[in-house]
Amino acid sequence: MKFTCSQTALSKVISTVSKAISKRTTIPALEGILLQAGNDNSLMMTSSDMDFSIETKIQADVEEEGQIIVMARLFQEIVRKLPSEDITVSCQDDEKVTVNTTNSRFDIIGLSADEFPSIGRLENIEAELSFNRQLLRSMIARTQFCVSNDESRGIITGILMELEENEMHMASLDGFRMAVAREEMHSEKPLSIVIHGRIMNEISKILGESDDEDETVRLLLGDKKAALIMGETTMIMRLMEGKFIQYKDILKNADTTEVIVDRRALSDAVERASLLAKEGKNNLVILQIADDQMIILSTSEKGKVKEEINIDMKGKDLEIGFNSKYLLDVLHAIDDDEVMLRMETPTSSCIVRPLEGDVYEYLILPVRIPSN
Repeated sequence: MKFTCSQTALSKVISTVSKAISKRTTIPALEGILLQAGNDNSLMMTSSDMDFSIETKIQADVEEEGQIIVMARLFQEIVRKLPSEDITVSCQDDEKVTVNTTNSRFDIIGLSADEFPSIGRLENIEAELSFNRQLLRSMIARTQFCVSNDESRGIITGILMELEENEMHMASLDGFRMAVAREEMHSEKPLSIVIHGRIMNEISKILGESDDEDETVRLLLGDKKAALIMGETTMIMRLMEGKFIQYKDILKNADTTEVIVDRRALSDAVERASLLAKEGKNNLVILQIADDQMIILSTSEKGKVKEEINIDMKGKDLEIGFNSKYLLDVLHAIDDDEVMLRMETPTSSCIVRPLEGDVYEYLILPVRIPSN
């Protein structure tokens, strides 16, 4: 195998495929990237952790066809630190890989391509959907932070994607808060899949690497796998098994207090209050709502803080406590100037929504305020 391509192009594509490299594995090949130089002057690069696989292709000047596995971390570091010029990569039958530029030469050990596991292809494609790249990335950003990080919790370590009545929903929850994002989307039939949150996070990063805001990505759905295709990059992921929680029933609440507030003002105030909240238990901040004013309090052994902001409110006065991190995560995920908070009692959930429409909806469970 022998090919030549630019350092810039090679470094960029390595960054993409490295997102599927297994962090914990006893299989050496899963720590590597499969390089395949073809007779069409293309270089295909593939990585996989068996649940998530990425393959992408760039143009290269191929002198000799062939394939080899290179260790991802070392290969990425070498290419990244080389000057911005053409790089020649070659290997012989002894699986020694040589990386050459004008003034640099690296000889590194590779692995036989035969050791790379089969990533499999989609069988029995059940549906194909098209998305605007930026729209899909935005929906992931609005929901990904609410995914549970506890692998023992099964299905809620994933993000639900469902299509019904010409609308796509994405939902996630971790037992303390929940996120729902909605956008118009046509589908021939109702669909529902769950993709692991870790995979969604890596997909979001790859979607963010393109400069074309109008780029379209395609999602192919099979029985147990899905493939997301963006230009020359294909991401194949294993779908999670099981039924997602009936999140729509959780969102229903009889609100007796409704607050409209400047999102940035509330976020900044909670940020400042959280400086002391982090020193106490549960990152607790207390919201006192009355007379079109919200007072934000936090107390710890190291001091106390009081913030005041103006609001528009309807309904009853209310005092309610939240984990400041959960509240801030929601406020940071929203771009609107103003948001609506709907609450019922100090111990029932708070719903955060836009003033108009329902493109997002968040639920945050309160923290019980300790009695003095």
